[in-house]
Amino acid sequence: MKVRSNNQLAQKYNAVHQKLIAAYGQPTWRQHLLPVDELVSTILSQSTSDINRDKGFYALKARYPDWESVMNAPEADIIATIRSAGLANQKGPRIQQALRHLLAERGAITLDFLADLPLAEAKVWLTNIKGVGPKTAAIILLFAFGRPAFPVDTHVHRITRRLGLIGPKVGADKAHQILENIGEPDTFYSLHLNLIRHGRELCIARNPRCEACFLQMDCNYYQVLETSTNGRTS
Repeated sequence: MKVRSNNQLAQKYNAVHQKLIAAYGQPTWRQHLLPVDELVSTILSQSTSDINRDKGFYALKARYPDWESVMNAPEADIIATIRSAGLANQKGPRIQQALRHLLAERGAITLDFLADLPLAEAKVWLTNIKGVGPKTAAIILLFAFGRPAFPVDTHVHRITRRLGLIGPKVGADKAHQILENIGEPDTFYSLHLNLIRHGRELCIARNPRCEACFLQMDCNYYQVLETSTNGRTS
C-alpha cells in the first residue's frame, strides 16, 4: 500500500495530467520511428535541438541504405554525415558501437525482441548498450513499442521538480522510476508529450510565465514565489 505522501503525489500527478489534457489535448499513441531508428535518433538528440537531430538522422538515412551500412562505414564518413546534429565526433562512434552491440548480442541489427521482453529486463538490456541511459531506453520503449516507460528529458525534469512531483535534488535518471511509480502507465505517453509542450510554451527554463500558467495551484515553485512576493509587498 502506498503511504499517504505518495497518495498525495498521485493526486497531484493526476490533477496535472488532467489540466494538461484540458489545455493541450489527449495525444494518441503512434509509433514515432522503428526501434533501431529510434535508438539512433535519440543518440543524435543529445545536447542539440530537434531540428538538428533530424538533420543528422535523415542525412544518415539518405546516404546509407540500411543500418548495417552505417555500422560498416568509415567512422570519419559517419561523423561528416551527422555534423549538423552537433558533437559528431562523439555521436558517430557511439552510433556505430551501438549497432555493433546489437549485431553481436542478437545476430542482427534489431530491437524487435524488446516487445516481448519483461519491461524491467528490456530497460536493463538497453542500458547495457554503451551510451544508452534511462532516458534513451524509456524513449525507445515508449515511442517505438508503446510500452509504459516515462522518459524524462530536460523539460519534464524541470517541470516535475517545480511542481514538486520529484524532489528538488532528484536527478533525471532517478526521476524516471519515481514518476513511473506515481502515475498510471496509460498516462505516461500523453503526460510526457504535454509536459514538453508546456515547457516550451509556459514553464520555460528562464523566466517561466507563471502569471499565465494554469498549474499555479499545483506548483511548489509558484507557491514559494507567491509567498516571497507577498512577503515583500505586505
